[in-house]
Amino acid sequence: MGAPLDMAVLDGTWRLQYTSAPDVVVLLQAAARLPFFQVGQIFQKFECRDQLRGGVIRNVVRWSIPNLLEATLVVSAKFDIVSVRNIYLQFEEIQVQDINISELLQAVIAPALLPRSFLSLQQLNSPIQGSPDVLQFSKLDQDHQILQFLRTFRAQVPVRNPGIGRRSVGGLYYLSYLDQNMLLGRAVGGGGVFVFTKAQPLEL
Repeated sequence: MGAPLDMAVLDGTWRLQYTSAPDVVVLLQAAARLPFFQVGQIFQKFECRDQLRGGVIRNVVRWSIPNLLEATLVVSAKFDIVSVRNIYLQFEEIQVQDINISELLQAVIAPALLPRSFLSLQQLNSPIQGSPDVLQFSKLDQDHQILQFLRTFRAQVPVRNPGIGRRSVGGLYYLSYLDQNMLLGRAVGGGGVFVFTKAQPLEL
């Protein structure tokens, strides 16, 4: 059965080196076929250093549309240790964050959103509708505000099971090997195997 999981060793960021998991493989295959979609590095981040029976795990995928935007997909789950080498995952949330927009896309997005933003600023900042003060708002300043909002935008979607009375999707995960530099895992029930190596800490 092997030694019990060492939570202090498990804690941290792990970079995916190989997987046979169908949901990840199809993503990588799509990136190989589609010139407008690229998948970067994939990480698994465990947050459990001071925990005894569980913690939080975040699956992190860097992806991009070349020359247009880059973003990070984060799938978060809580986990509990259910046996010496098995943990049970309860998926909680999917996030899209760290959006980086190219100058080309900025030039397209900002003018499209500007009219609505301009009207909102006019209503909020002008004591008298049509005041000359409103006309002094810089288009450049409004563009900057819009683009700053897009860069810091974070979409969050809860993961829920359609079954009645079940809040989130779950699954059993078998950690077959763990040391300071390598982690091997398998999603029980045909979910595929995963090989990770230790990576530098990842801030989200």
